[in-house]
Amino acid sequence: EVLMPDSTIAAPDREPVDPSRVRTVPPHFAWADHRLRERLKDLTLEEIALLFFLHLAADRNGCSYWSDGALAKKLNLREGDVIQARFGLVKRGRILYRYPLFQILPVEDER
Repeated sequence: EVLMPDSTIAAPDREPVDPSRVRTVPPHFAWADHRLRERLKDLTLEEIALLFFLHLAADRNGCSYWSDGALAKKLNLREGDVIQARFGLVKRGRILYRYPLFQILPVEDER
């Protein structure tokens, strides 16, 4: 194994464990900025769940429409927990919100 500068372990070869089960990227593929990895420690589990869901649901501009009740059902959370997570993500600069529109904000490089 090879240690990378960020302490992750790089595999010497990238052959899949099971080549018959390699994923394909569907046309509706969603993505999350890899720089979020370094910021997850600052978020609650509810905030992480909400942020990840919003990344999956977002259009190309990072926007999606969801009610608190629908999000609570999708995430198996109480509606109050969704509201609190939303407030936390807005406060931390991860999302913007104007009922019922969520907008994921770009991840800024740490200085």
